Amino acid sequence: MAQYPLPKFHFQVDWGGTRIGFSEVQNLSFDVEVIEYREGSLVEHGSIKMPGRPKFSNIILKRGVVSGDNEFYDWWNSIALNKVERRDIIISLLNEAHEPVVVWKVRNAFPVKVTWSDLKASASEVVIESMEIANEGIVVEHSG
Repeated sequence: MAQYPLPKFHFQVDWGGTRIGFSEVQNLSFDVEVIEYREGSLVEHGSIKMPGRPKFSNIILKRGVVSGDNEFYDWWNSIALNKVERRDIIISLLNEAHEPVVVWKVRNAFPVKVTWSDLKASASEVVIESMEIANEGIVVEHSG
């Protein structure tokens, strides 16, 4: 049986609230700072490079605006006087049987920015809201 790469359109997000569909997830990435060190007695003139601290990008979740659904805003409104409701978020890429194949586990996430798409009287698109989420770590798991 031939193996094919997974399409990126079949995913789900468990964000700690009611199950709602998201149309897009952006910035699933992290990188590691590089520490350079050069000892004066080294014969080589270059530096030794070592892995340093990991840096985790803010993740952006996008979805269509739904009338009467305020859970997103309630989470946003939990930011007050240096208190915030932190959540662990699970983003899963699914196969044809709707089973997780790649899972991104996002730790201690909280919202830092909310934006809405432009409003336009002559347009026929859905209004999209975006929430940018800071986090303290991402673990990636592959199954099967």
